[in-house]
Amino acid sequence: MSFIEEKTETWGWLHRNEDMSLAELLTEKQIALSLKAKTKEGVLMELAKIAAAVQPSLQNEELFQILMEREQLGTTGIGQGIAIPHGKKKGLGGLLVCFGRNPEGVQFESVDGQPAHFFFLLLAPEESAEPYLKVLAQVTRFLKRNEIRSRLAKAKTEEEILRVFREAD
Repeated sequence: MSFIEEKTETWGWLHRNEDMSLAELLTEKQIALSLKAKTKEGVLMELAKIAAAVQPSLQNEELFQILMEREQLGTTGIGQGIAIPHGKKKGLGGLLVCFGRNPEGVQFESVDGQPAHFFFLLLAPEESAEPYLKVLAQVTRFLKRNEIRSRLAKAKTEEEILRVFREAD
Protein backbone atom coordinates (compact mmCIF):
# COMPACT_ATOMS: atom_id res chain seq x y z
CA MET A 1 0.00 0.00 0.00
CA SER A 2 1.39 3.41 -0.93
CA PHE A 3 1.70 6.29 1.52
CA ILE A 4 -1.19 8.07 -0.21
CA GLU A 5 -3.46 5.02 -0.01
CA GLU A 6 -2.46 4.35 3.59
CA LYS A 7 -3.18 7.91 4.75
CA THR A 8 -6.47 8.07 2.86
CA GLU A 9 -7.53 4.83 4.51
CA THR A 10 -6.30 5.90 7.95
CA TRP A 11 -7.40 9.52 8.17
CA GLY A 12 -9.81 10.01 5.30
CA TRP A 13 -8.44 13.51 4.72
CA LEU A 14 -5.97 13.07 1.88
CA HIS A 15 -7.55 13.22 -1.56
CA ARG A 16 -5.76 13.24 -4.86
CA ASN A 17 -8.72 12.30 -7.08
CA GLU A 18 -10.05 15.52 -8.54
CA ASP A 19 -13.44 13.98 -9.33
CA MET A 20 -14.37 13.13 -5.74
CA SER A 21 -17.72 14.27 -4.43
CA LEU A 22 -18.00 16.57 -1.43
CA ALA A 23 -19.29 13.67 0.67
CA GLU A 24 -16.14 11.70 -0.18
CA LEU A 25 -13.95 14.61 0.89
CA LEU A 26 -15.45 14.82 4.40
CA THR A 27 -15.46 12.67 7.51
CA GLU A 28 -17.24 13.32 10.79
CA LYS A 29 -13.93 14.52 12.29
CA GLN A 30 -13.82 17.28 9.68
CA ILE A 31 -17.21 18.71 10.67
CA ALA A 32 -17.92 21.24 13.42
CA LEU A 33 -21.64 21.48 14.20
CA SER A 34 -21.33 24.63 16.24
CA LEU A 35 -18.32 26.88 15.84
CA LYS A 36 -17.90 29.04 18.94
CA ALA A 37 -16.07 31.97 17.38
CA LYS A 38 -17.72 35.38 17.13
CA THR A 39 -15.19 36.88 14.69
CA LYS A 40 -13.83 36.06 11.26
CA GLU A 41 -10.38 35.47 12.72
CA GLY A 42 -11.83 33.19 15.39
CA VAL A 43 -13.65 31.09 12.79
CA LEU A 44 -10.47 30.75 10.73
CA MET A 45 -8.53 29.64 13.83
CA GLU A 46 -11.20 27.08 14.77
CA LEU A 47 -11.19 25.66 11.24
CA ALA A 48 -7.37 25.58 11.23
CA LYS A 49 -7.44 23.63 14.52
CA ILE A 50 -9.89 21.10 13.07
CA ALA A 51 -7.67 20.64 10.00
CA ALA A 52 -4.55 20.25 12.18
CA ALA A 53 -6.33 17.71 14.38
CA VAL A 54 -7.22 15.67 11.32
CA GLN A 55 -3.67 15.81 9.95
CA PRO A 56 -1.21 16.15 12.83
CA SER A 57 1.73 17.17 10.62
CA LEU A 58 -0.09 20.45 9.95
CA GLN A 59 0.28 23.33 12.41
CA ASN A 60 -2.86 25.30 13.18
CA GLU A 61 -0.97 28.61 13.44
CA GLU A 62 0.55 28.12 10.00
CA LEU A 63 -2.83 27.20 8.52
CA PHE A 64 -4.39 30.24 10.17
CA GLN A 65 -1.71 32.46 8.56
CA ILE A 66 -2.39 30.91 5.13
CA LEU A 67 -6.11 31.58 5.52
CA MET A 68 -5.56 35.15 6.75
CA GLU A 69 -3.23 35.91 3.84
CA ARG A 70 -5.92 34.71 1.44
CA GLU A 71 -8.56 36.85 3.19
CA GLN A 72 -6.34 39.92 2.73
CA LEU A 73 -6.63 39.42 -1.03
CA GLY A 74 -10.42 39.58 -0.74
CA THR A 75 -13.13 38.08 1.38
CA THR A 76 -14.09 34.45 0.96
CA GLY A 77 -17.56 35.30 2.29
CA ILE A 78 -19.55 34.71 -0.90
CA GLY A 79 -22.95 35.75 0.48
CA GLN A 80 -26.16 33.93 1.40
CA GLY A 81 -24.60 32.96 4.74
CA ILE A 82 -21.66 31.16 3.12
CA ALA A 83 -17.89 31.53 3.47
CA ILE A 84 -15.34 29.35 1.73
CA PRO A 85 -11.97 30.12 3.31
CA HIS A 86 -9.28 28.47 1.24
CA GLY A 87 -5.59 28.41 0.61
CA LYS A 88 -2.63 26.43 -0.61
CA LYS A 89 0.03 24.75 1.51
CA LYS A 90 3.41 23.64 0.26
CA GLY A 91 3.98 19.94 0.79
CA LEU A 92 0.35 19.05 1.43
CA GLY A 93 -0.29 15.63 -0.11
CA GLY A 94 -3.80 16.30 -1.38
CA LEU A 95 -7.00 18.22 -0.83
CA LEU A 96 -8.13 18.74 2.75
CA VAL A 97 -11.62 19.99 3.53
CA CYS A 98 -13.52 20.84 6.70
CA PHE A 99 -17.06 22.07 7.25
CA GLY A 100 -18.22 24.26 10.11
CA ARG A 101 -21.50 25.83 11.09
CA ASN A 102 -22.26 28.78 13.35
CA PRO A 103 -26.02 29.11 13.96
CA GLU A 104 -25.71 32.72 15.23
CA GLY A 105 -23.66 33.81 12.24
CA VAL A 106 -20.36 35.66 12.07
CA GLN A 107 -19.61 38.92 10.28
CA PHE A 108 -17.24 37.75 7.56
CA GLU A 109 -17.13 40.80 5.31
CA SER A 110 -19.35 38.84 2.94
CA VAL A 111 -20.17 40.35 -0.43
CA ASP A 112 -23.84 40.77 0.58
CA GLY A 113 -22.95 42.25 4.01
CA GLN A 114 -24.80 39.43 5.81
CA PRO A 115 -23.29 37.18 8.50
CA ALA A 116 -21.91 33.80 7.44
CA HIS A 117 -23.36 30.64 9.01
CA PHE A 118 -21.73 27.93 6.87
CA PHE A 119 -17.98 27.62 6.47
CA PHE A 120 -16.27 25.25 4.07
CA LEU A 121 -12.49 25.18 4.48
CA LEU A 122 -10.46 24.00 1.51
CA LEU A 123 -6.70 23.48 1.62
CA ALA A 124 -4.77 22.25 -1.40
CA PRO A 125 -1.17 21.55 -2.31
CA GLU A 126 0.68 24.61 -3.52
CA GLU A 127 1.09 23.11 -6.98
CA SER A 128 -2.60 22.19 -7.26
CA ALA A 129 -4.72 24.12 -9.72
CA GLU A 130 -7.47 22.23 -11.49
CA PRO A 131 -8.61 19.94 -8.63
CA TYR A 132 -8.59 22.91 -6.23
CA LEU A 133 -10.70 25.06 -8.57
CA LYS A 134 -13.08 22.18 -9.30
CA VAL A 135 -13.77 21.65 -5.60
CA LEU A 136 -14.21 25.40 -5.02
CA ALA A 137 -16.78 25.51 -7.82
CA GLN A 138 -18.50 22.37 -6.53
CA VAL A 139 -18.78 23.80 -3.00
CA THR A 140 -20.14 27.09 -4.33
CA ARG A 141 -22.82 25.40 -6.44
CA PHE A 142 -23.74 23.08 -3.58
CA LEU A 143 -24.07 25.70 -0.84
CA LYS A 144 -25.88 28.24 -3.03
CA ARG A 145 -28.92 25.92 -3.08
CA ASN A 146 -31.52 27.08 -0.52
CA GLU A 147 -32.73 23.57 0.29
CA ILE A 148 -29.17 22.42 1.04
CA ARG A 149 -28.51 25.32 3.40
CA SER A 150 -31.83 24.66 5.13
CA ARG A 151 -31.01 20.98 5.64
CA LEU A 152 -27.50 21.81 6.88
CA ALA A 153 -28.97 24.31 9.37
CA LYS A 154 -31.38 21.69 10.74
CA ALA A 155 -28.89 18.79 10.96
CA LYS A 156 -28.26 17.72 14.55
CA THR A 157 -25.28 15.40 14.07
CA GLU A 158 -22.18 15.13 11.94
CA GLU A 159 -23.70 12.06 10.29
CA GLU A 160 -26.75 14.10 9.27
CA ILE A 161 -24.43 16.71 7.74
CA LEU A 162 -22.65 13.96 5.79
CA ARG A 163 -26.02 12.61 4.65
CA VAL A 164 -26.93 16.02 3.22
CA PHE A 165 -23.67 16.05 1.26
CA ARG A 166 -24.16 12.44 0.05
CA GLU A 167 -27.76 12.93 -1.04
CA ALA A 168 -27.00 16.16 -2.85
CA ASP A 169 -24.16 14.72 -4.96
